[in-house]
Amino acid sequence: MNLLDPTHLQPDNSPDDADWWRGAVIYQIYPRSYQDSNGDGVGDLAGIIHRLPHIASLGVDAIWISPFFRSPMLDFGYDVSDYRDVDPLFGTLGDFDALVARAHELGLKVLIDLVLSHSSDQHPWFKDSRSGANAEKADWYVWADAKPDGSPPNNWLSIFGGPAWEWDGERMQYYLHNFLREQPDLNLHNPEVQDALLDVTRFWLDHGVDGFRLDTINFYFHDRELRDNPALEPDARNDKIAPAVNPYNWQEHLYDKNQPENLAFLQRFRALLDEYGATTAVGEVGDAQRGMEIQAQYTAGGDKVHMCYSFEFLSNTPLSGTHVADVLHQYEQGIGDGWACWAFSNHDVIRHPSRWHLTEEGLRLAAGLLLSLRGSVCLYQGEELGLTEAYVAFEDLQDPYGIRFWPKFRGRDGCRTPMPWNRDNQNGGFSEGKPWLPMAMEHVNRAVSVQDDTPDSTLRFYRRMIAFRARHPAFAKGGLAVVSADADTLMLIRTHEGDRILCAFNFSAEEEAVLDLPDGDWRKSEEAPFAARIEDRTVTLPPHQAFFGIERGR
Repeated sequence: MNLLDPTHLQPDNSPDDADWWRGAVIYQIYPRSYQDSNGDGVGDLAGIIHRLPHIASLGVDAIWISPFFRSPMLDFGYDVSDYRDVDPLFGTLGDFDALVARAHELGLKVLIDLVLSHSSDQHPWFKDSRSGANAEKADWYVWADAKPDGSPPNNWLSIFGGPAWEWDGERMQYYLHNFLREQPDLNLHNPEVQDALLDVTRFWLDHGVDGFRLDTINFYFHDRELRDNPALEPDARNDKIAPAVNPYNWQEHLYDKNQPENLAFLQRFRALLDEYGATTAVGEVGDAQRGMEIQAQYTAGGDKVHMCYSFEFLSNTPLSGTHVADVLHQYEQGIGDGWACWAFSNHDVIRHPSRWHLTEEGLRLAAGLLLSLRGSVCLYQGEELGLTEAYVAFEDLQDPYGIRFWPKFRGRDGCRTPMPWNRDNQNGGFSEGKPWLPMAMEHVNRAVSVQDDTPDSTLRFYRRMIAFRARHPAFAKGGLAVVSADADTLMLIRTHEGDRILCAFNFSAEEEAVLDLPDGDWRKSEEAPFAARIEDRTVTLPPHQAFFGIERGR
């Protein structure tokens, strides 16, 4: 079998498979940093098209492309000024249509990032809204009068630091922004705003997308009464959503997000997607206290979003048997008939090999675990190469988040540096010009061209592990049971239509683990790329190794 053949591992993603998203492996592309095609130092859609065969060779089911809409780029595309066009930095709408067509030729579904909670302050909607209380779109954003002393309407805070309210001297009111002050929040309590956003959704569905990643899905609605958030006790604070240096973590966010009105809007959104058949939506739920409860609400019943993006494994808590088992137990108890989408890295967090201080064997074990969980999976570009977090000097920082909280929080640029394609180029084959962020020199030695030519590389490991997952429906569609767990080890069984797969992991970097096998006539799967040993009724796991067992006769 030719591992470099971009079509050899593609699953059945035909239009008739409406359930393709359940258990899918989704590859996230951060377009600014994937491939530059014109030498301006910024990745673009044409560059993505050029690299789609690499993605297809991994055997994944879909791609998720972070925003490429017209934008002032203060938050690098998450501040949208035109929802219906491609920013010239990335190309044209024609380029996007060509990307969708080529992806579909390769058996890849296409998801795009949809930012519905807020826009850029340069969007025509906001320009009209700020012009006065009698403007056509006066109520399309969240406006409020100052308190009698001139201070903001309440104590809500921005994730990017400081108050979540900005005074506007033109309208003589405050407007709400949960992120940058240049990202005013849309008022989804207004049915006209909902209609406009659903029209945007239909526009991209008509351009052939297969679904959406919904940015900050639990921020769509705010409390109409603008009540203050209560304080959190210090021991209840955590840094799942914002860095520890940000006092955003000091509040219990009862009123600035997570409002019940969102459920009805998500039902409208799902009804629109259902008109187009085999489409999907994965929501990003950003909440440190009730994230799992919210995910259950948003994915239950089959009439809202299909799945929600989980933060449980995007935190600093390292992998251990007990931690993973606790998370899985909470999900089984809390999410009901909903569906999870798991990730260890993305464009907003420190890459997990650095965050968890993983060795080469450790990062491969983490991949084996991720691809064994019940739910869909998101892989972040470069994860298949084992990329670590890059150091970006202060003078090279682009991220306003990092600039504000430097040096205790360095921002998100370290996980957004350019993708390395070959070693024989000072920019790793990413661009012929100066990259928008520096190419990490340690990444160049892990370039795709290097790992393609190395039989035991991390890239080839990912291809084998994804292929193993794809060949066994129990991984994508089956149930999960935790057999045993302690600090160093975890044993799971995945089941589907009578088939059972045993998955055992040793998280220790030092101790060999010997585990008793559960009932069943187990044999070691030779497809899984791990070095465990089985003898009689026990399995021996060297440090940072896994065992995948299949029942004989199946």
